[in-house]
Amino acid sequence: VQLQASGGGLVQAGGSLRLSCEVFGRIFSVNVMGWYRQAPGKQRELVASVTSNGRTNYADSVKGRFTISRDNAKNTVYLQMNSLKSEDTAVYYCNVDQLQYYVGSYYRRGFDYWGQGTLVTVSS
Repeated sequence: VQLQASGGGLVQAGGSLRLSCEVFGRIFSVNVMGWYRQAPGKQRELVASVTSNGRTNYADSVKGRFTISRDNAKNTVYLQMNSLKSEDTAVYYCNVDQLQYYVGSYYRRGFDYWGQGTLVTVSS
């Protein structure tokens, strides 16, 4: 099982970016999918998360600007980031808290998977 994130880059303040993260493997189901970020010298923090039935949660700092969504058929989570600010500059990581994957004709449960991180730089 692997998570592959994409979509980071350099954008001016006020601009937009869309991050994507796909879960690769023989996946049966995925529980909560989320995005975290880590700015230089700071701890990693939760940005947003979405459950398998679409319930979302956002950090106060991104409410009203960021939107998380997922496509369960594609095992992919997205983060639409609008009205970006310089303080949004960070490496963004996608996360899956729990999933089930096939091994032969059975499935197993796995926990706490992370993508490789994608850098978002917002210039002021």
